[in-house]
Amino acid sequence: MNLAPPGHQVAPSSAKYTSEVEKGNRGAAEVLVYNGEMSPRHLLFIFLDGVGLGKADAVRNPFCAAHMPTLTELLGEGWFLAGRGRVTGPMASLAPTDACLGVPGRPQSATGQAALLTGRNVPAEVGGHFGPKPTPAIASILRSGNLFSQTRAEGGSAILLNPYPPQFFEGIKSGRRLMPAIPLAARAAGIRLLTHEDLVAGRAVSPDFTGEGWRERLGRPETPVLSPWEAGERLAAVARSHSLVFLEHWPTDIIGHRKEFRQAVEALDRFDRVLAGVVDTWDWEAGSIIITSDHGNIEDLGVRTHTLNAVPTVAVGQDHEQLAAQIGSLPDIAPAVLGLLRECRPDRQP
Repeated sequence: MNLAPPGHQVAPSSAKYTSEVEKGNRGAAEVLVYNGEMSPRHLLFIFLDGVGLGKADAVRNPFCAAHMPTLTELLGEGWFLAGRGRVTGPMASLAPTDACLGVPGRPQSATGQAALLTGRNVPAEVGGHFGPKPTPAIASILRSGNLFSQTRAEGGSAILLNPYPPQFFEGIKSGRRLMPAIPLAARAAGIRLLTHEDLVAGRAVSPDFTGEGWRERLGRPETPVLSPWEAGERLAAVARSHSLVFLEHWPTDIIGHRKEFRQAVEALDRFDRVLAGVVDTWDWEAGSIIITSDHGNIEDLGVRTHTLNAVPTVAVGQDHEQLAAQIGSLPDIAPAVLGLLRECRPDRQP
């Protein structure tokens, strides 16, 4: 792993790859980029569903058994434990982030994701924690303004890297399926949702990172399979072409609900290898990374429910300490990210 300081050289993405990414993000609405050039500052947002800060319990907490050298090098031993407060290293910071937001009950996906995407205390506004899919009230809040739409409104470009299978779109069109919070927010911002075609062409990253799930569970043997490191390399490459690149990784929450300890350890190991691919090829001069969640779950496999634990928000790259210092709860995340991107807009450069 190469945790190089700002100023090290990274290989630029090819013009062909950049143009494909931009073309793949064009939908009915025009994508706003900086005069057709790469964004002067970009942020990679990795969302891990159902990941909290837990206890040092080797029986219930898979973090205690996982091999995660990338995050350990960034944040130190025991970074995943509750009660440690803020953690700051040379290149990364961790902010324990409240997901309960003063509302009784266990945090849920729809309200938690809406809170981190809008900067609003959505559970308080709608009268409780709701999920997994948005209610009409939550959907209305997401459509009224979110991290994707605000990034674009202020002259940046944004992309949701998850590809969706045909049955997802068919379910939405037929009314049998409700749109989850994150793709709903992206669509409200005029962003085209990516497909299996985009994944095959290298314009998307599978929510399992490697693409194996498309072959094994969705019956798409033609899907390219990446190593975790290669998936991280792709995330870093796409990030150079957009102000905001967002990836939703939901398997962590599914594994948590199933209480599958071995699979949980494997999933955490895999994510750390993905992150190694990101940081080994990252543009430290112009990019920042943020990793966060909507509620706890996988950190306590003694229960099948979500937990009341704080979630980790990890900021990596330039201004990591400044970014993390602004975050104490889920609604703090979107304003902090937008503030970072605003400071580096071309019209605000000295």
